[in-house]
Order: sequence, then C-alpha cells, then structure tokens
Amino acid sequence: MATQVDPVRYDHPSGRTPDKSRESKSYTHQNRSGLVRFGVIGYGYWGPNVVRNLQSLENSRLAAICDQNSDALLRAKRVYPSVEVTTDFLELLNSPQIDAIAVVTPVWTHFDLAKAALQNGKHVFVEKPFTSTPQQAEELIELAERKKLKIMVDHTFLFTGAVRKIRQLIDDGTLGALYYYDSTRLNLGLFQHDVNVVWDLAPHDLSVMDYLIQVKPEAVVATGGRHLNGLADIAFITVYFPGNVIAHVNVNWLSPVKVRTTLIGGEKKMLVWNDLEADEKIKVYDKGVQMTGGRGVYDLLVSYRSGDIWAPKIEQTEALKAELEYFVDCVSNDRTPFNDGVAGLRVVKILEAADQSLKERGKAIQL
Repeated sequence: MATQVDPVRYDHPSGRTPDKSRESKSYTHQNRSGLVRFGVIGYGYWGPNVVRNLQSLENSRLAAICDQNSDALLRAKRVYPSVEVTTDFLELLNSPQIDAIAVVTPVWTHFDLAKAALQNGKHVFVEKPFTSTPQQAEELIELAERKKLKIMVDHTFLFTGAVRKIRQLIDDGTLGALYYYDSTRLNLGLFQHDVNVVWDLAPHDLSVMDYLIQVKPEAVVATGGRHLNGLADIAFITVYFPGNVIAHVNVNWLSPVKVRTTLIGGEKKMLVWNDLEADEKIKVYDKGVQMTGGRGVYDLLVSYRSGDIWAPKIEQTEALKAELEYFVDCVSNDRTPFNDGVAGLRVVKILEAADQSLKERGKAIQL
C-alpha cells in the first residue's frame, strides 16, 4: 500500500504542467561526483523503505522527498534532516539537481507522474504495478526510448536470494522441463480502496512467474469473490503457457493465516519456496513420476521416484537495496534493466486479463 495522494495535484486536471524553465527550490550539491541524484514522490507505506535504501547507496544521493501529507514529511525530516521535503511534486520534476524520480504512490497516479518525469528528462523507478492499463505502459515505454531514459518497475522479489536461486536451478537444468508454477499469497488484509486483491498482491507472483518461465503466456482465467467493499478480495488466477506449462496464483485478503508459498514442478525435480521461513526458504525435492508401458491406457506402468530433500544456500541480502543498486548501475552505465517497462507491461497485461475474466465469471481471456 502506497501513500495516498491528492488527485487534484497529481492528475493535472487544472492544466498545471511541469515547466523546465521554472526555478525550483535549491538542492544544495552539484553532480560533480557522478552520483545519481534521486527525488522520491510518496512517503507512505513503501516510500520510507525506498528512501532508506537510497540513503545507504554509495553511488546515489537522495535530494528530495515529496508527499501531500505534511505529517509524513515531518517524519521524513526528523530522520533525514539534510534532505529537502516538499508537498509540490513539480519542484522535483523541474529541479536540475535531480536525475531520477522514484514514484511510490497509488497505481492510478503512476502514469501521470512517470510521464511528467520522463518529459522533464528524469529516469524513473516506479512501484508495482507499473500502470493501470497496457496502453499507459506502452506510452511510457515509447517516451523513455525516445528520450533515451531508463524505466525500472519495482518488482522487488526478483532481487531476493530465493528467486535468484530458483532461476539458477531452472537455468542449469536441475528441475528439468517445467510443468507448473503454483503460488499462494494470503493474509488478513490489508484492504485497499482503489484496487482489488489482484492488482494489490498478484503483481508480486506474476512478476516472479514471468521472470522464471520466460515464455509468452497464451491465456488467463480468473475467478474470485467480492465480500466487503465491492472489490474482489479473493482471486484464483490461472495462466496458460505453450508446452503444457501452467501457472496458478491464489491471492486473498480474507485469510486467518499468512501464507507465502510457491510450488514449482519440473520433470526432474520439484521445489517449495516458503518466503516466511527464516532459514531454509527453498527445499528441493528429488521426486517425480514416470510412465512406461504398452499401447493401451491400462498397459501403462506408473513409477514414482522419491529421493533426497535438500535446502540450497541462499544469498542473504535486502532485495530492495540490491534492486536500487542495479537501477543506479543501469542509469550510470546506460544498461537496460531486465525489470524495465517492457517487463512491467507484461505483468499489467495479465492483470488486465485477470480483471476481465473475473468480471465474466472465469471466461478465458486470450493474450
């Protein structure tokens, strides 16, 4: 959940647009050292984590924080007294002392803020999900390419030691050909008022799925329910891929227990990723099924393999810090992030299809 913002200020209905020639508040240090200088818009739920990690990086400098909530800015100023704070996001967009903008606000504000930042020559780091529609994402991608700027979508889980290890196990053939990806993300809340549970929780799992499977999905089916505020609070999303690979994501705001578990089945081995485990987050199972036999279905011989279980060593690092370090490196060295706007677009397309399928009570939506 990101900080709440005033739509009058962030959607520009009054016609206020960023002006490159407008003088902004003075940000003290010049960029003589080659640091990437950041402005952060949004200091609610996730924003403080982004700010804290930016402050800890060697190759970046936090120049300013913006939020509509003056109490949030007071909290920020107490922790970071040398950092400028403001309620006017235009001061960040117009500042020649800022190279990149982190957009950490509700999803319905992402497009306008990111577009304005790109138009003002700023690289953009955007909280998930990237945008509210695929059309918005495509426009931002085209604008960034035209301006030769970088977009990174905050798919934080891709930078966890667990997901990196899983990708390694897939790439080196340990799991064999993939059969399925089955993820469960449950909790009691936190209820949102602007998006349903699909748009709130599923981007985590869909971004990991996209990163691991790396094949364009063919169709999406989603079912769910609305019980409290008119928005879906439970959803079951199935994603179909070529080669008989299937993915399933269960997201739920109405669970009495917190669950963060993913099962991945392969031809050779299977694994369980329990993100709530302190130590052994991943366990790899040398288990499988083989079928051999004659011509008819009743002649098939089914054999089950049950071997060792092992927990691979996982790198212990703060995922958000690693992600922001990677973004700074991409900006400094003109590299395209793997979690760029195109990756964000792929996730938004699945979210939109899942929404449409939900409205049509489980109709398959082709991608």
